[in-house]
Amino acid sequence: MKRRIKLTFPPDLIKEPIVFTVARQFEITPNIRRARITDTVGEMVLEIDGTDELVDKAVAALREKGVEVELVEGDILQ
Repeated sequence: MKRRIKLTFPPDLIKEPIVFTVARQFEITPNIRRARITDTVGEMVLEIDGTDELVDKAVAALREKGVEVELVEGDILQ
């Protein structure tokens, strides 16, 4: 199942490889659709692909790490 999410990273997590770590841990495939990263702001629209269960677990893990996660509806940079 593919799901698009918007991630907002707090400043202390911007330089951490969180997407890589979560993707590896839960065997999902991330596809960055849009990103804006500076020293103080980190925003990313990410398409993640995997089983429903693993995608749900990955989203939960991102939230547990302190990343704000919002579901994105509609087309983003098709």
